[in-house]
Amino acid sequence: MTDIHAEPTRTGLYGEPPAELVEIPADARQCSPLIPGSAALEEAPERTLDRFILAAPGGLQERRHVLALALKALKPGGDIIAIAPKKKGGQRLAGDLESLGCTDVSISSKSHCKIAQCTSPDDLTAINEAIAAYGPRLDEDLGLWTRPGVFAWDRVDPATALLMDTMPDLAGRGADLGCGLGILAHRVLQSEAVTELTLVDIDRRAVEMAWRNVGDDRVKVRWEDARTGLQDISGLDFIVMNPPFHEGGDENRSLGQAFIKSASKLLRKGGKLWLTANRHLPYEATLDDCFSSWTKPADQGGYKIIEATR
Repeated sequence: MTDIHAEPTRTGLYGEPPAELVEIPADARQCSPLIPGSAALEEAPERTLDRFILAAPGGLQERRHVLALALKALKPGGDIIAIAPKKKGGQRLAGDLESLGCTDVSISSKSHCKIAQCTSPDDLTAINEAIAAYGPRLDEDLGLWTRPGVFAWDRVDPATALLMDTMPDLAGRGADLGCGLGILAHRVLQSEAVTELTLVDIDRRAVEMAWRNVGDDRVKVRWEDARTGLQDISGLDFIVMNPPFHEGGDENRSLGQAFIKSASKLLRKGGKLWLTANRHLPYEATLDDCFSSWTKPADQGGYKIIEATR
């Protein structure tokens, strides 16, 4: 990760706000957990930045946590510009910022987005409370460390649960692409025949939680895009995954297809892919192109399990 406060940068950037809605300085320091290599906003020293520009997340708890962290990183009176689609949190931006102690919030609308602007307040009480309330926590029901913003952060995803119930004990070297909190990894590591498991996620927060949750010497974690990274890995015996199919809140079926293509390159000949997905997602043609054979061991509750052989 890079240093958000390296000179001469005095502007923080979170995500990719539409360029037509806000001018982003060339030296703005990116700190989105979804862009590998970015700075960690949680580690930013308080009261050091002049300006912060955000593509605000859609989830309420995640959004307020990010806004609070950005406000705390700003100097008193520093400017914050937060942008979100109207139907994905934009309508709540003013209320979010006011709940964090901001008193001069202005709102404008353009291109189906809301743009909120204000200055960081002198009093950090509400900001610190939000950071504590919406940050990482131990979920007693899951028995795992988790945090808002990570996929299925407060539940076991039913597609993942079906895969855990369906797949056999695995063996050898493997990977979990899109590992999330590490729930699927726990199931894989129950097999003593597994010698190595690499957990991969594009979300730094997920990687950090998974590392905290798994605690096994056989595990390595990678903050990378499974579609384009991992160039140094090959010859795996198995891969498990519940690939994403949403991007920016919208369905994107090509994500899962890209995960399948990546898996085929990482596996040895004869290696196995165990995949879970919503039944309607069109992965079969990609499986035909990338694997020598595949079967569907389970299909229930709107989800399907695929076992593919490289």
